[in-house]
Amino acid sequence: MQLRPNYLLLKPLSLLLACAGLMPAQSGGPRVGVVDFYGVRKVKIEAIRKALAVKEGDPLPKSKGDTEEAIEQVPNVVAARLEAACCEDGKAILYVGIEEKGAPHVTYNDPPAGLVKLPQEVHDEYTGFLSSVGLAVRNGKTEENLAQGHSLMSDPGVRKHQERFIELADAHLDKIREVLRKSVDEEQRAIAAYVIGYAKDKKAVLPDLQSALRDPDDTVRNNAMRSLGAIAVLATREPDRGIAVAPVWFVEMLNSIIWQDRQTAAMTLVTITDKRDPNVMGLLKERALPALAEMARWQHLPHALPAYILLGRVGGLSEDQIQTAWKDGKREEVIQRVLKPAK
Repeated sequence: MQLRPNYLLLKPLSLLLACAGLMPAQSGGPRVGVVDFYGVRKVKIEAIRKALAVKEGDPLPKSKGDTEEAIEQVPNVVAARLEAACCEDGKAILYVGIEEKGAPHVTYNDPPAGLVKLPQEVHDEYTGFLSSVGLAVRNGKTEENLAQGHSLMSDPGVRKHQERFIELADAHLDKIREVLRKSVDEEQRAIAAYVIGYAKDKKAVLPDLQSALRDPDDTVRNNAMRSLGAIAVLATREPDRGIAVAPVWFVEMLNSIIWQDRQTAAMTLVTITDKRDPNVMGLLKERALPALAEMARWQHLPHALPAYILLGRVGGLSEDQIQTAWKDGKREEVIQRVLKPAK
């Protein structure tokens, strides 16, 4: 379907790359173009906005930590999380996430404590890859092909590193697995979570990546989701391979307080739900309907699209109906139609 979101590497590993295209404010930092919220069910938005003390047109908050602490003082707010993403008319999109008392809580594994490290050539190749991605993002060259079960970007500078990952993943697979599960260094685990997705035997590395979805580090989880998302594309294209990406933890992460968890999980689930497996549809309806609705209402359309597609599928709309309503500006009608039976 034409509305399918692309796995663009706008934020592969860092906020720096995500905001590479933002225009600086007069104070030296980017301005806020959009403020959006998630996790807000009972707490008043007005109370969160007052604690946030930042509105559209203002610079980003000077202190992320201090602002989160201020929001956490709002009654019935257990935790708060701010994330800036790129871009709305050259300005930052500020996402404000909260976890309310009694709301779904996503838990992660304890940090591993092993001292194991990746081979230096894997680390160095990944460092070069990140530099190339930064240049590609700034030049607007973020198209990628996932048909082989891993990302191959159209930008030749990035692609040469990714093609090298194919060789390195098989040459050092045992060590990469060990690092992903046991290394105390989250940077090492994040690299492992990305590179292991280039192993030729995709089915064999599924358990490693599924385990990494519960890693305590944001970037490790995000890289694992991206790797699994690419494998899910291959599984859909070539069902005879017998590859099955389990949806459960992706559905749970739609309730995460961390924006990138939600967004990458939603993008991956668009692929996983392509055949509309009734079990997955039921799981989404049972565990994530409110989360999908609030995400589908986000003002930045590329970010809202994955959740909107999922919501339409849960509601039983055809792909054509989902697409037509989006193009006709009837997004809210679809959201209300799906939520009404639940109410």
